[in-house]
Amino acid sequence: MGVLKSVPEPRLSDFTPVSSLLGGMAIGLSAVLLLAAEGRIAGVSGIVSRLLPPWPAAARACRIAFVAGLLAAPLVWWLATGAPPAQTVSGDLAVMALAGLAVGIGTVVGSGCTSGHGVCGLALLSPRSLVATPVFMAVAVATVFLVRHLA
Repeated sequence: MGVLKSVPEPRLSDFTPVSSLLGGMAIGLSAVLLLAAEGRIAGVSGIVSRLLPPWPAAARACRIAFVAGLLAAPLVWWLATGAPPAQTVSGDLAVMALAGLAVGIGTVVGSGCTSGHGVCGLALLSPRSLVATPVFMAVAVATVFLVRHLA
């Protein structure tokens, strides 16, 4: 847990409206393209979980392209700016494994992930997403508070 405390507190000067706007536009565009091309909601957990069997291979290309775009984004940033993106997550593998497990359980219990509910579900006025999004945001706020002030 000591590694988490080494993450610097965000400053007002860390606000990046241009890159935030461009990132939001890219997420929105990818969600619209996936809905138009495949008729599916752009929930990352669902897309990744359907890359492996028993899901049909015919629809895999679109999912692979979506995940490749997620993985390529930091490399594109590096090429565009000449500097790697700032890494603000823990380097503690045990903490990261526990966090990944918690997120995985949350996506199963919540029937989707933050991208599926928060980006697409809210835009479609899904009742499930209207409940899920405030719940996961409250849990995120509580987690940050606990990690920064009690760990």
